[in-house]
Amino acid sequence: MSKLIFLPISIGSGILAGLLGRKTFDLIWGAVDDEQPPQAEHRHVPIPKLILALTLEGALFRLVKGLVDHASRKGFASVTGVWPGEERPEPS
Repeated sequence: MSKLIFLPISIGSGILAGLLGRKTFDLIWGAVDDEQPPQAEHRHVPIPKLILALTLEGALFRLVKGLVDHASRKGFASVTGVWPGEERPEPS
């Protein structure tokens, strides 16, 4: 039941994480290059620059998403007393 109640919070925090990730990437990319970051659909783009942009963007989005998700789960648990997910990773 708690997972169902947590679902809207998870969706909202996912949207927030996306916005924070985008702002963070834009801020960092501004320090890397004066031009807009290259996109995969651009025809004439240096491959090393594209690799850097995509790697940086992916890593930042994953980092921000993980931190925001964990924080929202901690907040939910502090209010409800129930952790919405697994307590720890499954042993290998």
